Amino acid sequence: MAIRPGPPTQQRGSGRNDTAELRLRPARRSRKPVVALVFALLGLCGLGAAVLGVRAQVKPRTFTPAQQKRIEAWEVAKRWRTTPKAELFPARVTYKLGRAASSQALNLSAQRLAIARQATCKLAGGGSRQFMAILGGDGCAALLRSTYTDSTSSLVVTAGIAVLKSPAGAADAAKFLTGGSTAGQGGLARQLVLRPFRVFGTPAANYIFPQRQMSWAVAAGPYLVMTTVGYADGRPRVQVNSDTYAYQEMTSLARGIAVRIAAPLAAAPPVPRCPGAPSC
Repeated sequence: MAIRPGPPTQQRGSGRNDTAELRLRPARRSRKPVVALVFALLGLCGLGAAVLGVRAQVKPRTFTPAQQKRIEAWEVAKRWRTTPKAELFPARVTYKLGRAASSQALNLSAQRLAIARQATCKLAGGGSRQFMAILGGDGCAALLRSTYTDSTSSLVVTAGIAVLKSPAGAADAAKFLTGGSTAGQGGLARQLVLRPFRVFGTPAANYIFPQRQMSWAVAAGPYLVMTTVGYADGRPRVQVNSDTYAYQEMTSLARGIAVRIAAPLAAAPPVPRCPGAPSC
């Protein structure tokens, strides 16, 4: 008689133990989503930094106050080179006879005769060693001159621009000449300065050293503007103080031309601004 095999025997309690073991064993989680999230965050941070960098390159550049002052000083210091000489010495200068602030002062004009070639500052001192020492101490770079005549052609004026290294040097030179006046209207010089620039075929044909009557000086930034007036008829130096009208006429003419030339030289330049390019 054949024996049939029965069902396999099961160990008692094995099912419960397996279930308990599954419950106690922690489920394994995949690390791939976490790694992907970290990389995504890093990518966003990099993108944000790139955007900020591009924005910093695109937005207009700004200058510090110290940088602005240096740029402005540089703009003023180069004017004698970049401005046409016909603008440095305008063809016609209006001035007031008498006190400039007086409402009763007469409006007069002076006409430019010619502009001299650029010269050294040796022509500025007019023979004064002490004044030349002051100019030399500040490193006077050049002297520009032009000659004018009044509307009656009876007076002639040589105007000069001494190019110095600093506004302080120009102020010291003007203070030495005028005894205190440095900027604005300047003042009457205590000594004659500036070699006359004679222009042949004009009222200034006879204007040389002995014909100088008085000088005016005013500081304009790093520039010292000087004017020296004389008679067009070749008259040598006389005591102009004894003639009130002649003295007033000469001082008004010398001051008017000096102040007119000095004003644009000392004018504050526009605030420096960058056009927006990163390389500006």
